[in-house]
Amino acid sequence: MTKHTAKKLMGLTVAVLFVALCWFTPIHQLASIPQELRILQGASTALDIGLKSFATVTTSEPAVVSVAGPQQDVSAAHQKTPLTLDSGKTGTANLQVKLFGVIPVKSVHVNVVPDLKVIPGGQSIGVKLKSSGIMVVGYNLVKAGGESISPAEQAQVKVGDIITAIDGKKVKSVEQAAEWINKAGKSNQSLEFSIKRQKETLKVKVKPLYDKDSDIYRIGLYIRDSAAGVGTLTFYQPDHNVFGALGHIITDVDTGQPIGVGDGQVVHSSVTSIEKGENGTPGEKRGIFVDEDKVLGSITRNSDFGVFGKMSEQPEYGKIKKALPIALAEQVHEGKASILTVVDNQKVEEFDIQIVNVMRQKYPATKSMVIKVTDPRLLEKTGGIIQGMSGSPILQDGKVVGAVTHVFVNDPTQGYGVFIEWMLNEAGVKTKAS
Repeated sequence: MTKHTAKKLMGLTVAVLFVALCWFTPIHQLASIPQELRILQGASTALDIGLKSFATVTTSEPAVVSVAGPQQDVSAAHQKTPLTLDSGKTGTANLQVKLFGVIPVKSVHVNVVPDLKVIPGGQSIGVKLKSSGIMVVGYNLVKAGGESISPAEQAQVKVGDIITAIDGKKVKSVEQAAEWINKAGKSNQSLEFSIKRQKETLKVKVKPLYDKDSDIYRIGLYIRDSAAGVGTLTFYQPDHNVFGALGHIITDVDTGQPIGVGDGQVVHSSVTSIEKGENGTPGEKRGIFVDEDKVLGSITRNSDFGVFGKMSEQPEYGKIKKALPIALAEQVHEGKASILTVVDNQKVEEFDIQIVNVMRQKYPATKSMVIKVTDPRLLEKTGGIIQGMSGSPILQDGKVVGAVTHVFVNDPTQGYGVFIEWMLNEAGVKTKAS
């Protein structure tokens, strides 16, 4: 055999061994170990490293995460048993997987996050939201000097703008704005409006005109300072006295623009009737506010993930009274689940659903999972997911995993849900180690 042939055979042998190792199950197990891993404080998780009789796992921070299991026992029974990672205090640690205790083959960054529990909601709630300024929702005409015009439109005030101040003074209500406009008109003065237009801030001068029909000075705008509606409470977190609801942002009904929070309240509501959803036509819960003097919570934030704020005590009418653990985003899986919601009066009921698809999101996003209503009772009553059901908590494996957010218009039996983790972040509750 020539030297050249021997080299070729050796190379072929190495290649065959490499391919064989790649198909070897323990190698697959090693390769499938994630580079990053999160564990709730006080919980444990299995780590199947394969080649267990040849591999050892060490941790950089035993107080954060410890490795349990008879690593040195090479019996067949123990080789088939995954190692257990036990979490301690919150924080981070690095795990090293080594072959024969010498050759590093895998590094895993472990983050032990606070063990959070929430009381799931499902109650029907009334939401009263006061804007952080005056919302411009349309134009109207002022009849002055033989013509009809809108002075504000001519000054380039646009529908969707938020008027935050007039002549440098913060404006808090429609009535206050109307009073200042009429007063300036009587003095033949222009007003300087401070305006927020999406991410832009600007100042615009408008001169009020006397309107003969209404006998006051006006600037030709339809304005609004508040919004109200019915939705569903998602959770109450007793350790931080915070709540989350709706699962989506509140926008103005006319302009579609998000409403900045100046002030807001959550009260009880009662579902009075249901408009059943059909393909192409979303259904709707119809409800009324009840016990409006009894404020359940104050709203401090209106974001893409819902409304959030302070709540001093657990609200009434809940089906589940005790706090349940949350599921981290990566723990949510396809399969059976349920939602809590109200379809009659104030009674919270549990209905079966299926999580049919889970988006693996590393960063917060509103469409985290696709859900499908499977409960015959709910399908008969509502046709599936309907407006007003947004915020209904989603439960799986005894944990709160998310909330209903949107319905598929062409298939009301299906819709989107958002991870509970993203909602907790918006409520100011940390789901990461410090």
